[in-house]
Amino acid sequence: MGNIMVKTIRATIGFTLLAMGGYAHAQATTTCPTLPADSGLTWETKTAGGTQFCRAMRADGSEAFGLYLAAQTPFKPNRGDRAEEVKIDGRDTYWYRSELAGQPDVQARETAISLADGRVAYLWIQAKSNDDLAKAIAQSSTLRFGTGGGAQLTSK
Repeated sequence: MGNIMVKTIRATIGFTLLAMGGYAHAQATTTCPTLPADSGLTWETKTAGGTQFCRAMRADGSEAFGLYLAAQTPFKPNRGDRAEEVKIDGRDTYWYRSELAGQPDVQARETAISLADGRVAYLWIQAKSNDDLAKAIAQSSTLRFGTGGGAQLTSK
């Protein structure tokens, strides 16, 4: 039942993002984490209430990965779904396998990071190939969340 709830929550987040309409490209004025200048990615971002939605977009308009920053997240890691071990913001964490209803060919990953300011960053990847997945994992590993202590991971 937990996986169904997570899938429902993810679907709700996706529909919410679609319903919010136009995103603004504004990395410098958002609370999205820092992307390396040479990544080829830009942020599309939208704020709704106390939640900041950030989508790392490739030059072709496709999403490399996304995240939201909020007071809490419904994501609860399941040790059995652990996949890739990485460093994000200099700390060890795991990406967890996930599924997208109706899209069995898409490789999905998710993780969550507790930030020094008390918020949580929930990150996701939806990749159509092993190469896209590997590249998105590598790019997301370069994220830097603010200054003054960075992030503390909750997904280990």
